[in-house]
Amino acid sequence: MGKQIWKPGTMVYPLPAVLVTCGTMEDANVLTVAWTGTICTDPAMTYISIRKERYSYDIIQKTKQFVLNLTTKELAFATDFCGVKSGRDIDKFEACHLTKEKGSFVACPIIKESPISIECEVVEIKELGSHTMFMAKVLGVDADEKFFEEDGRFAFEKANPIAYSHGKYYTLGENIGKFGFSVKKV
Repeated sequence: MGKQIWKPGTMVYPLPAVLVTCGTMEDANVLTVAWTGTICTDPAMTYISIRKERYSYDIIQKTKQFVLNLTTKELAFATDFCGVKSGRDIDKFEACHLTKEKGSFVACPIIKESPISIECEVVEIKELGSHTMFMAKVLGVDADEKFFEEDGRFAFEKANPIAYSHGKYYTLGENIGKFGFSVKKV
């Protein structure tokens, strides 16, 4: 059997499913985004891509700030809910029992239940078609102390992170190696 040829599409899967917070502590929203990733290490930069019709689009466009809150198996319901319900109609923090905490660098809240919250400042907005990309500088990372090992390493795998692929959420599987294992001398 060979490969089928498909029309052009975005087939880079799995992706992180993140809860993006925006707005202010008093007037905040949270939405689910899977179109996100790393742009650069130095300076630390990331992005999110959002459709213009999303409620959070105008908020982020105005404030130029957002927080990427990484998700876990325990946050799977909230992750899905915040992707299918609009902040125009419901307070998703309240509906999902998510706790707002003040970040250190931005006005929008971080989510206490998230193991990692990445505070971001938008530096460029690029309209691309169906989505607009918000490129952002990482101002700071809030890491939950309960996931630190004695040697200071953050053990994200203990948080049960989830990923998104073709409309489904997955937990991550077993560790099959670490960076450089293919050339490690035995």
